Amino acid sequence: MKSSTVAPTAPEPKSNQKIIRDLAWQVAPNLFLSFKYAWAGVTYAFATQRNFRIHTFVGIFALSMGAWLQVSAVEMAIIAMTCAVVMVLELINTAIEAVVDLTVKQSYHELAKIAKDCAAGAVLISAIAAVIVATCILLPPLFQRIMLMM
Repeated sequence: MKSSTVAPTAPEPKSNQKIIRDLAWQVAPNLFLSFKYAWAGVTYAFATQRNFRIHTFVGIFALSMGAWLQVSAVEMAIIAMTCAVVMVLELINTAIEAVVDLTVKQSYHELAKIAKDCAAGAVLISAIAAVIVATCILLPPLFQRIMLMM
């Protein structure tokens, strides 16, 4: 099976030819489809990965707390970026797991275990860092609010 074929988009000169790729190698013909495929990955992770859902809800909670506590825009950006890093790493972890599973199929391989464990470890470290960042930013104004109520 060919990995790609060249076909003209219209009966025009060869300089306007478009590469058409088969199966997973297909390139989105426009920006809208690129975003659609990217969103499909996020949707897949949310639907199938428990930890991605947890990270999503914890991130929403942290951002909501920041808004309620009226932290600065820079602090909100820091919280948002750390939450985004955790979610990005969770997406990468999901992709690595899928590729490793595709490669080793139903068999066990020590290198597959290492790849999956290291990807999960990256998510864990980023999640711990995000909790530390959110705690450092959110706890002082939260304690101030609590003291004002007393």
